[in-house]
Amino acid sequence: MSEPIIRVQGLWHVYMPMEQLALKDVNLEIYPGEFIALVGQNGSGKTTLVKHFNGLLKPTRGAVIVNGKDTRNASVSELASTVGYVFQNPDHQIFAETVREEVSFGPKNLGFDSNRIKETTERVLAQVGLSEYIDEMPFTLGRGQRQRLAVASVLSMEPSVLIIDEPTTGLDWGESVRMMELVRTLNEKGHTIIMTTHNMAIVALYAKRVCVLRLGEKILDGPTSCVFKEVEKLKTAFVSPPQLFRLSDLMQAHEFDDCTVDGVTRYFLRLLKGE
Repeated sequence: MSEPIIRVQGLWHVYMPMEQLALKDVNLEIYPGEFIALVGQNGSGKTTLVKHFNGLLKPTRGAVIVNGKDTRNASVSELASTVGYVFQNPDHQIFAETVREEVSFGPKNLGFDSNRIKETTERVLAQVGLSEYIDEMPFTLGRGQRQRLAVASVLSMEPSVLIIDEPTTGLDWGESVRMMELVRTLNEKGHTIIMTTHNMAIVALYAKRVCVLRLGEKILDGPTSCVFKEVEKLKTAFVSPPQLFRLSDLMQAHEFDDCTVDGVTRYFLRLLKGE
Protein backbone atom coordinates (compact mmCIF):
# COMPACT_ATOMS: atom_id res chain seq x y z
CA MET A 1 0.00 0.00 0.00
CA SER A 2 1.19 3.53 -0.78
CA GLU A 3 2.05 6.04 1.92
CA PRO A 4 -0.83 8.26 3.11
CA ILE A 5 -0.90 11.65 1.43
CA ILE A 6 -2.38 13.10 4.66
CA ARG A 7 -1.60 11.75 8.11
CA VAL A 8 -3.34 13.18 11.19
CA GLN A 9 -1.64 12.23 14.44
CA GLY A 10 -3.25 12.89 17.83
CA LEU A 11 -4.71 16.18 16.61
CA TRP A 12 -6.23 18.57 19.12
CA HIS A 13 -7.44 22.07 18.29
CA VAL A 14 -8.59 24.73 20.73
CA TYR A 15 -9.95 28.05 19.48
CA MET A 16 -8.50 30.91 21.48
CA PRO A 17 -9.14 33.12 23.38
CA MET A 18 -12.49 31.40 24.10
CA GLU A 19 -10.66 28.12 24.88
CA GLN A 20 -13.25 26.27 22.79
CA LEU A 21 -12.24 22.65 22.20
CA ALA A 22 -12.96 21.80 18.53
CA LEU A 23 -10.92 18.62 17.94
CA LYS A 24 -9.90 15.97 20.43
CA ASP A 25 -7.17 13.41 19.70
CA VAL A 26 -8.12 12.78 16.06
CA ASN A 27 -6.09 10.19 14.16
CA LEU A 28 -6.68 9.73 10.45
CA GLU A 29 -4.84 8.56 7.35
CA ILE A 30 -5.96 9.49 3.84
CA TYR A 31 -4.40 7.74 0.87
CA PRO A 32 -3.88 8.97 -2.72
CA GLY A 33 -6.96 8.51 -4.88
CA GLU A 34 -9.47 8.14 -2.04
CA PHE A 35 -12.93 9.72 -2.06
CA ILE A 36 -13.78 10.34 1.59
CA ALA A 37 -16.75 12.13 3.15
CA LEU A 38 -16.45 13.78 6.57
CA VAL A 39 -19.87 13.92 8.21
CA GLY A 40 -21.39 15.04 11.49
CA GLN A 41 -23.70 17.74 12.81
CA ASN A 42 -22.73 21.42 12.89
CA GLY A 43 -20.00 21.90 15.47
CA SER A 44 -18.69 18.34 15.13
CA GLY A 45 -15.31 19.58 13.87
CA LYS A 46 -15.48 18.76 10.15
CA THR A 47 -14.43 22.15 8.82
CA THR A 48 -11.89 22.64 11.60
CA LEU A 49 -10.29 19.33 10.65
CA VAL A 50 -10.00 20.02 6.90
CA LYS A 51 -8.61 23.51 7.50
CA HIS A 52 -5.59 21.79 9.04
CA PHE A 53 -4.91 20.00 5.76
CA ASN A 54 -3.95 23.17 3.88
CA GLY A 55 -2.49 25.11 6.79
CA LEU A 56 -5.39 27.50 7.40
CA LEU A 57 -5.30 26.20 10.98
CA LYS A 58 -2.34 24.87 12.97
CA PRO A 59 -2.56 22.07 15.56
CA THR A 60 -2.87 23.03 19.20
CA ARG A 61 -1.42 19.61 19.92
CA GLY A 62 -0.46 16.73 17.66
CA ALA A 63 0.54 16.93 14.00
CA VAL A 64 -0.77 16.92 10.44
CA ILE A 65 1.61 15.63 7.78
CA VAL A 66 0.73 16.46 4.16
CA ASN A 67 2.75 14.76 1.45
CA GLY A 68 5.59 14.30 3.94
CA LYS A 69 5.48 17.93 5.12
CA ASP A 70 4.57 18.94 8.69
CA THR A 71 1.94 21.68 8.36
CA ARG A 72 3.23 23.37 11.52
CA ASN A 73 6.29 24.37 9.51
CA ALA A 74 4.57 25.11 6.19
CA SER A 75 2.60 28.08 4.88
CA VAL A 76 -0.74 27.93 3.08
CA SER A 77 0.99 28.88 -0.17
CA GLU A 78 3.49 26.03 0.24
CA LEU A 79 0.68 23.53 0.73
CA ALA A 80 -1.46 24.94 -2.13
CA SER A 81 0.36 22.87 -4.74
CA THR A 82 -0.76 19.70 -2.92
CA VAL A 83 -4.06 20.63 -1.28
CA GLY A 84 -6.78 22.78 -2.85
CA TYR A 85 -9.72 24.05 -0.80
CA VAL A 86 -13.14 24.90 -2.29
CA PHE A 87 -15.23 26.88 0.18
CA GLN A 88 -18.88 26.16 0.93
CA ASN A 89 -20.04 29.47 -0.56
CA PRO A 90 -18.33 30.21 -3.90
CA ASP A 91 -19.10 33.91 -3.46
CA HIS A 92 -16.63 33.97 -0.56
CA GLN A 93 -13.93 32.77 -2.95
CA ILE A 94 -14.65 34.58 -6.23
CA PHE A 95 -13.28 38.11 -6.61
CA ALA A 96 -11.92 38.71 -10.16
CA GLU A 97 -13.61 40.69 -12.93
CA THR A 98 -13.63 37.85 -15.46
CA VAL A 99 -13.74 34.07 -15.34
CA ARG A 100 -10.34 33.97 -17.06
CA GLU A 101 -8.75 36.19 -14.39
CA GLU A 102 -10.38 34.18 -11.60
CA VAL A 103 -8.93 30.88 -12.81
CA SER A 104 -5.50 32.25 -13.74
CA PHE A 105 -4.94 34.03 -10.40
CA GLY A 106 -3.66 30.96 -8.54
CA PRO A 107 -1.19 29.81 -11.23
CA LYS A 108 0.21 33.34 -11.48
CA ASN A 109 0.88 33.40 -7.74
CA LEU A 110 2.55 29.99 -7.94
CA GLY A 111 4.92 31.34 -10.60
CA PHE A 112 3.62 29.50 -13.67
CA ASP A 113 4.88 30.97 -16.96
CA SER A 114 2.39 32.70 -19.29
CA ASN A 115 2.02 29.76 -21.68
CA ARG A 116 1.35 27.35 -18.84
CA ILE A 117 -1.16 29.74 -17.27
CA LYS A 118 -3.08 30.03 -20.55
CA GLU A 119 -3.06 26.26 -21.17
CA THR A 120 -4.05 25.45 -17.59
CA THR A 121 -6.84 28.04 -17.51
CA GLU A 122 -8.40 26.77 -20.72
CA ARG A 123 -8.02 23.12 -19.72
CA VAL A 124 -9.69 23.41 -16.31
CA LEU A 125 -12.52 25.55 -17.66
CA ALA A 126 -13.18 22.82 -20.22
CA GLN A 127 -13.13 20.26 -17.39
CA VAL A 128 -15.85 22.10 -15.47
CA GLY A 129 -17.89 23.00 -18.55
CA LEU A 130 -17.34 26.77 -18.45
CA SER A 131 -15.19 27.39 -21.54
CA GLU A 132 -17.83 29.54 -23.22
CA TYR A 133 -17.91 31.89 -20.21
CA ILE A 134 -14.17 32.61 -20.13
CA ASP A 135 -14.57 36.37 -20.65
CA GLU A 136 -17.78 36.75 -18.62
CA MET A 137 -18.07 38.38 -15.20
CA PRO A 138 -18.22 35.62 -12.56
CA PHE A 139 -21.21 37.07 -10.72
CA THR A 140 -23.35 36.93 -13.86
CA LEU A 141 -23.14 33.11 -13.68
CA GLY A 142 -25.72 30.94 -11.95
CA ARG A 143 -25.13 29.46 -8.48
CA GLY A 144 -24.11 26.06 -9.79
CA GLN A 145 -21.84 27.62 -12.40
CA ARG A 146 -20.14 29.77 -9.74
CA GLN A 147 -19.59 26.63 -7.68
CA ARG A 148 -17.90 24.97 -10.66
CA LEU A 149 -15.85 28.13 -11.22
CA ALA A 150 -14.64 27.92 -7.62
CA VAL A 151 -13.55 24.33 -8.31
CA ALA A 152 -11.79 25.47 -11.50
CA SER A 153 -9.90 28.22 -9.67
CA VAL A 154 -8.53 25.60 -7.28
CA LEU A 155 -7.84 23.00 -9.98
CA SER A 156 -5.76 25.53 -11.91
CA MET A 157 -3.11 25.28 -9.17
CA GLU A 158 -2.87 21.56 -9.96
CA PRO A 159 -3.30 20.13 -6.45
CA SER A 160 -3.45 16.37 -6.01
CA VAL A 161 -5.88 16.71 -3.07
CA LEU A 162 -9.18 18.56 -3.40
CA ILE A 163 -11.16 19.55 -0.30
CA ILE A 164 -14.75 20.52 -1.06
CA ASP A 165 -16.74 22.00 1.81
CA GLU A 166 -20.49 21.28 1.41
CA PRO A 167 -20.37 21.06 -2.42
CA THR A 168 -24.16 20.93 -2.95
CA THR A 169 -25.33 23.65 -0.55
CA GLY A 170 -27.82 25.95 -2.28
CA LEU A 171 -28.07 23.74 -5.37
CA ASP A 172 -31.17 21.93 -6.61
CA TRP A 173 -30.91 18.18 -7.21
CA GLY A 174 -30.01 18.54 -10.89
CA GLU A 175 -27.17 20.99 -10.16
CA SER A 176 -26.06 18.84 -7.23
CA VAL A 177 -25.70 15.82 -9.48
CA ARG A 178 -23.82 17.85 -12.12
CA MET A 179 -21.44 19.12 -9.45
CA MET A 180 -20.89 15.67 -7.98
CA GLU A 181 -20.39 14.04 -11.38
CA LEU A 182 -17.61 16.57 -11.95
CA VAL A 183 -16.09 15.64 -8.59
CA ARG A 184 -16.40 11.93 -9.39
CA THR A 185 -14.61 12.49 -12.72
CA LEU A 186 -11.79 14.33 -10.95
CA ASN A 187 -11.47 11.42 -8.52
CA GLU A 188 -11.37 8.92 -11.39
CA LYS A 189 -8.55 10.97 -12.95
CA GLY A 190 -6.48 10.58 -9.79
CA HIS A 191 -7.45 13.45 -7.47
CA THR A 192 -7.89 12.62 -3.80
CA ILE A 193 -11.30 13.99 -2.78
CA ILE A 194 -12.19 15.06 0.76
CA MET A 195 -15.78 16.25 1.06
CA THR A 196 -17.69 17.63 4.03
CA THR A 197 -21.45 17.41 3.76
CA HIS A 198 -24.76 16.96 5.57
CA ASN A 199 -26.32 15.33 2.51
CA MET A 200 -26.29 11.59 3.18
CA ALA A 201 -27.84 10.77 -0.20
CA ILE A 202 -24.84 12.42 -1.87
CA VAL A 203 -22.50 10.51 0.45
CA ALA A 204 -24.17 7.20 -0.41
CA LEU A 205 -23.95 7.85 -4.15
CA TYR A 206 -20.38 9.14 -4.36
CA ALA A 207 -18.15 8.64 -1.32
CA LYS A 208 -16.17 5.41 -1.01
CA ARG A 209 -15.25 6.02 2.62
CA VAL A 210 -16.95 7.88 5.46
CA CYS A 211 -15.47 9.39 8.62
CA VAL A 212 -17.99 10.45 11.30
CA LEU A 213 -17.16 13.18 13.80
CA ARG A 214 -19.02 13.92 17.03
CA LEU A 215 -18.06 16.84 19.28
CA GLY A 216 -14.56 16.92 17.84
CA GLU A 217 -13.88 13.17 18.09
CA LYS A 218 -13.77 10.56 15.34
CA ILE A 219 -16.29 7.84 16.18
CA LEU A 220 -16.55 5.90 12.90
CA ASP A 221 -14.33 5.45 9.87
CA GLY A 222 -14.62 2.93 7.07
CA PRO A 223 -16.24 1.99 3.74
CA THR A 224 -19.51 3.84 3.19
CA SER A 225 -21.71 0.73 3.26
CA CYS A 226 -20.15 -0.44 6.54
CA VAL A 227 -20.41 2.93 8.29
CA PHE A 228 -24.08 3.34 7.33
CA LYS A 229 -24.88 0.04 9.05
CA GLU A 230 -23.75 1.46 12.41
CA VAL A 231 -27.16 2.99 13.02
CA GLU A 232 -26.92 3.39 16.79
CA LYS A 233 -23.51 5.07 16.69
CA LEU A 234 -24.68 7.31 13.87
CA LYS A 235 -27.63 8.42 16.00
CA THR A 236 -25.23 9.71 18.65
CA ALA A 237 -23.70 11.96 15.97
CA PHE A 238 -27.16 13.00 14.69
CA VAL A 239 -26.44 11.34 11.34
CA SER A 240 -29.17 9.33 9.66
CA PRO A 241 -28.31 6.79 6.93
CA PRO A 242 -30.13 7.24 3.62
CA GLN A 243 -33.47 5.44 3.38
CA LEU A 244 -32.04 3.01 0.84
CA PHE A 245 -29.53 1.70 3.38
CA ARG A 246 -32.16 1.43 6.12
CA LEU A 247 -34.47 -0.42 3.75
CA SER A 248 -31.68 -2.79 2.70
CA ASP A 249 -30.88 -3.68 6.32
CA LEU A 250 -34.56 -4.19 7.13
CA MET A 251 -35.05 -6.48 4.15
CA GLN A 252 -31.93 -8.51 4.99
CA ALA A 253 -33.07 -8.87 8.57
CA HIS A 254 -36.31 -10.44 7.31
CA GLU A 255 -34.53 -12.63 4.76
CA PHE A 256 -36.20 -10.74 1.97
CA ASP A 257 -35.38 -12.33 -1.38
CA ASP A 258 -37.91 -10.97 -3.88
CA CYS A 259 -36.71 -7.62 -5.24
CA THR A 260 -39.48 -7.17 -7.83
CA VAL A 261 -42.01 -4.35 -7.40
CA ASP A 262 -44.70 -6.89 -6.54
CA GLY A 263 -42.38 -8.63 -4.09
CA VAL A 264 -41.53 -5.39 -2.28
CA THR A 265 -45.22 -4.44 -2.16
CA ARG A 266 -46.21 -7.81 -0.67
CA TYR A 267 -43.39 -7.55 1.85
CA PHE A 268 -44.56 -4.21 3.23
CA LEU A 269 -48.22 -5.26 3.21
CA ARG A 270 -47.23 -8.17 5.44
CA LEU A 271 -45.37 -5.76 7.75
CA LEU A 272 -48.41 -3.50 7.97
CA LYS A 273 -50.59 -6.50 8.86
CA GLY A 274 -48.09 -7.59 11.49
CA GLU A 275 -47.36 -10.87 9.77
